[in-house]
Amino acid sequence: MKLLEWLLTRWLVNDIAGVEPRIVTLEAPIQLVGLSMRTDQRTLRKDMTSLGRRYLSLKQQHEIPNRREPWAVVGVRTDFTPATGAFRYLVGDVVTSLEQVPAVMVGFEIPAATYAVFPVRPKNRIGWGLAIAAAKRYAFDDWLPRSSYLAGGAVNDFEYHDERCTRKRDPEIDLYVAVTRREGS
Repeated sequence: MKLLEWLLTRWLVNDIAGVEPRIVTLEAPIQLVGLSMRTDQRTLRKDMTSLGRRYLSLKQQHEIPNRREPWAVVGVRTDFTPATGAFRYLVGDVVTSLEQVPAVMVGFEIPAATYAVFPVRPKNRIGWGLAIAAAKRYAFDDWLPRSSYLAGGAVNDFEYHDERCTRKRDPEIDLYVAVTRREGS
């Protein structure tokens, strides 16, 4: 991590080092309607911003049928290719059914599986990107190697944004990391 990024992270992000995630098993898939693109770690920030803006614009032009209430928006990483570092990134609204997906959008289903759930807590809304990056680093580089779990599943991870992310004080989202038990654990 570069010095400037480290300083900004210390200033804008609540440290979650040492936090044990909740282990949850989703009983049913989470369905979403949104947009997707291929990207990699190098261009992710720029690509996410671009995809997010495009998605917000399309949402204003096309109603998303069957949006779940209370609302939730999800950002998903899937189809990771280790050789290139590329993956598919999706952003979308959680829906109760994928029966009516607008033609300009995609439907996607996050499978019912086991996930380690980490809190993402920036000190203020300016720190979202750094807080998410810090939580992912902690989850994959620190927690997973010492846990009784391995990363694995049909999705790599997803960010679950709900009404908590709009709070002026103590905004929060959840980072779900797909996991499977290590043999012998």
